[in-house]
Amino acid sequence: MTPPERIAEHLVLPGVLTAEQAAETVAGILAGQREDGAIPWFRGHHLDPWDHTEAAMALDTAGEHEAAARAYEWLARHQNADGSWYAAYHDGEADRVTDRNRESNFVAYIAVGVWHHYLSTGDDAFLDRMWPSVYAAVEFVLALQQPGGQIGWKREPDGTPVNDALLTGSSSIHQALRCALAIAEVREEAQPDWELAAGALGHAIRRHPERFLDKSRYSMDWYYPVLGGAVTGPEAQARIDADWDTFVVPGLGVRCVVPNPWVTGGESCELALTLWAMGESDRALEILQDIRHLRAENGMYWTGYVFEGAEEADKAVWPEEQTTWTAGSLLLAVAALGGEEATVAVFGGERLPTGLEPDCCP
Repeated sequence: MTPPERIAEHLVLPGVLTAEQAAETVAGILAGQREDGAIPWFRGHHLDPWDHTEAAMALDTAGEHEAAARAYEWLARHQNADGSWYAAYHDGEADRVTDRNRESNFVAYIAVGVWHHYLSTGDDAFLDRMWPSVYAAVEFVLALQQPGGQIGWKREPDGTPVNDALLTGSSSIHQALRCALAIAEVREEAQPDWELAAGALGHAIRRHPERFLDKSRYSMDWYYPVLGGAVTGPEAQARIDADWDTFVVPGLGVRCVVPNPWVTGGESCELALTLWAMGESDRALEILQDIRHLRAENGMYWTGYVFEGAEEADKAVWPEEQTTWTAGSLLLAVAALGGEEATVAVFGGERLPTGLEPDCCP
């Protein structure tokens, strides 16, 4: 366990985390990691590549670089021949696949994690080792891009592409493509096709909501276009303000989906990260303070809380699980507010390519 005295100042945030509490949360994620580097939701549950990566990024914010590197090396070892990963592995066991769909945003997210780890460590050898995996993952994802710029959701177990696109997933991929381009720039391996793809995707997210399945009941579709860097400036402000009262429950956090009376830690932390990226650190801090009720005694965080019901007993933590990725999202949001350089660069857009908007798009 990282002792409290070794916890960096950027993980200490008034009303959210003390050094001792941050150390407990980091220890909880490390306890969930297998020796081979895999980070399942919790031991005995499944691993998915996106949440595995988010937990690894959180470890880097705490200086646990060796553990984070092992997480990325797990991905490299178990990447499919087509550049993908499966959607779920039981307890992170690569030979126990429980969902053989290959989801595009799950596959793309390795680029965000690898870029974050590189910025955290400056490890050129790591970047060299991971480049083939990042390259193959991006190529798998872009094979699912549609003529309108949006990215198809997944390939089914038999390889059939599902061309319907999810706004949240495509927004996450937008960030991943920019991180992949940043990696390519460091390696001096220009990828003009990726630039065109990222530009077309960003345009679709900003200007063509009709190209995505309607999942507007979900809070992630509300804030992810901003978090993924596709919607910025006044448009981002207007988007967040428009549905603030729909999704934010004062004192409790952010709904996962309306009208369900359920706030979740992951969505709350991601909204806080979004607000920070918009320059609204005060509102971000309030959201993180609001979810203190989700913190468990062991330093991990419950997934969510049901806050309404016919009986008082209906108001309860649900589901009764403490996931590594919920704790990871909390650490990443705190690290951003605390000014940790790698997290600021990844989610604030520093060193990521800009000006990718195509000259002319339908």
